Amino acid sequence: MTEPTFVDWELLQRSFCRDKGLACVIAPPDSILGYAVATEGCSPVHGLRLQATIDNNGWYLWYGEYSTSESFFSPVHVKHLFPNHALVIQLLGLPPGYRFLMAENHLDIWYDPSLLRRP
Repeated sequence: MTEPTFVDWELLQRSFCRDKGLACVIAPPDSILGYAVATEGCSPVHGLRLQATIDNNGWYLWYGEYSTSESFFSPVHVKHLFPNHALVIQLLGLPPGYRFLMAENHLDIWYDPSLLRRP
């Protein structure tokens, strides 16, 4: 299987959001997200999207249990997560304020306004 192109990724993200009746905020392959590398292989997959910053597209992804450790998330380009995590590509178009939880044969997405509140 070849790695999806940026056009494919954008189409997947736009299509998923359109099907859910949501605005789409593309997470380009060269953008950076927070990724909990040490949790890879656990289940379920969690994602939340804050407002983007200059150096981050707003996404934070982890598997299994969350940790408050300052070293929990590492900056990773979106393109380096795939194709091993291809099912997540479509979800990365969800706008800031959204969360998802994906487990085998199960997907929940929901809006969490607390993600957009400034501390």
